[in-house]
Amino acid sequence: MQQQHGVLFLDKPFGLSSNQALSKIKKLFQSKKAGHTGCLDPYATGLLPVCLGEATKFAQYLLDAHKTYEATIQLGITTTTGDREGDVLETRAVECTLPEITVALEHFKGASTQIPPMYSALKHKGKPLYAWAREGVILERASRNIEVFFLELISHEGSQFKIKVSVSKGTYIRTLVEDIGQWLGCGAHLYDLRRTEVGALNTMHSLSYWEALSFEDRVTSLQPMDSLVNTWPKLILTSIDCRALGAGQKVQLADTFLGWHCLYTQQKKFVGIGYLDKGFISKRRVLSGCAQHEPLFIGE
Repeated sequence: MQQQHGVLFLDKPFGLSSNQALSKIKKLFQSKKAGHTGCLDPYATGLLPVCLGEATKFAQYLLDAHKTYEATIQLGITTTTGDREGDVLETRAVECTLPEITVALEHFKGASTQIPPMYSALKHKGKPLYAWAREGVILERASRNIEVFFLELISHEGSQFKIKVSVSKGTYIRTLVEDIGQWLGCGAHLYDLRRTEVGALNTMHSLSYWEALSFEDRVTSLQPMDSLVNTWPKLILTSIDCRALGAGQKVQLADTFLGWHCLYTQQKKFVGIGYLDKGFISKRRVLSGCAQHEPLFIGE
């Protein structure tokens, strides 16, 4: 079976890890090469972009993207993991008012630092932190710079409230929720989490949707590889420029817009991405094959 090349936007269901969801998609597409662009915990749902074949070369650029979530916060209860999967550490009375919650959310907007949780996939000596934590080992973790771009109260009922939050790469919503609970003086844990946006992407289909399609319809429903980066400026390259970039050379262009660009042939075929600096474009990721058996660099 021929390897498929493209992207799909999965609405990851509750209860599956991101890798379990990825495994199911690989089977549905009979794909040898696939990857996702950022983990969601098993209890979390929502947008999980999945890359097949050559599209995996561009997954990193969504890993770096801003992400938006809807999160339900349970006040008054702290847990070992910072979410409802963990054991209860402490239960406290919830006496904060709605205005105080609003002030707390405003406090956590903007740039700050955050210490990653022990129950995370970050590694120490080749072993995930959560594996150390399950053995009762608590390790010192370096704080990291994060930014909360948007934080808004959606609803409030009893000791739970729901927020919409947009954050930078590497921000742990569980830790943010714990910090909010500490600031309010009653503690808190993350009760529910749904990712609604990754970068500019905000559409998705359920696993059952993909399972219900025929194999042929699945393939035709895949999004093109440049859908991961199609908000970037586009550059049309001549065949000579394509060959030069394919050989690893920099190419001088009249365009002077500094930064990342999507690269296309004159036939409007996507061939990869490059970085433009001081009038010269250099390749960063390029395709090595094509699902339609067409050369990606003219002259190959």
